Parts: sequence; structure tokens; C-alpha cells
Amino acid sequence: MVDGTVWHWTVRQRVRPDYADCRLTLSFFPEASERGLRHRLSLVFAPGPERIVSNSYFEAGTVVRLPDRAWLNLYEPGTARRLLEFAAPGLEARPLERNVEVDGWLCFDEALPAVTRPVRVPADDARSESHRRTP
Repeated sequence: MVDGTVWHWTVRQRVRPDYADCRLTLSFFPEASERGLRHRLSLVFAPGPERIVSNSYFEAGTVVRLPDRAWLNLYEPGTARRLLEFAAPGLEARPLERNVEVDGWLCFDEALPAVTRPVRVPADDARSESHRRTP
């Protein structure tokens, strides 16, 4: 339940002979509103430079970002909830669209558990970071 709405979710994997055409899609369906309206929010993960989607080589439902090897498994309820909490407000901006499709990679950092989120160092500080000493 997010903001009083009960959501259902599913993960679909599309495997094609050409890996570039493979997709992992996490779809959310809220229970019907009083007016009977139903929407679908789909977060689509496609392979790309430094982005890997499982296509039966490793654990189903897994997406990996390189080079830091951060990964998410879309079947895990905690991952699905974090992605939904971040992406669901986008449905409000498009109330008349029944099917809203979003690039899942745009939500990736928000779905990482807090302990594994990357620490961003501003470009100016990156060089001096390696010279800092801890007390």
C-alpha cells in the first residue's frame, strides 16, 4: 500500500535472440478506483552500456549497473516497493493515460538499499579525495 492505494505487481522477462532486444519489465497495477479506472505503471529495464539485464545467465529478475556492480532483483518485495514509491507520483502527472511506461534505469539509484547507494563526490573534490586521510 502506497498513499492509501493497494498495488499489485508483476515481473516479465522478454528474451530475444539478440540480447539488445531483451527486456525486464516491472509492472504495477493499482486496485480499481471508485470510478473503475485502472492504470498500469511499467518500469522497463533494457540492456545498454554498463547496464545488464538477466536473460537466464544469472538470477532471474536481476538488473546490474557496471562498473560499480550495483544490482537489484525486481522480484524482491523491498525493491519493488522502493521503485513504486519513487515512480508512482508520475502517474498523477498523466491521469488520462492507462499505460505509463518509464525507463526503469532512471529509478535505479532510488531503489538501492540505503547501505549500498553510491556516494557521489563532486568532480572538483574527486582528485583531492584520494589524498584525504582519515583521523
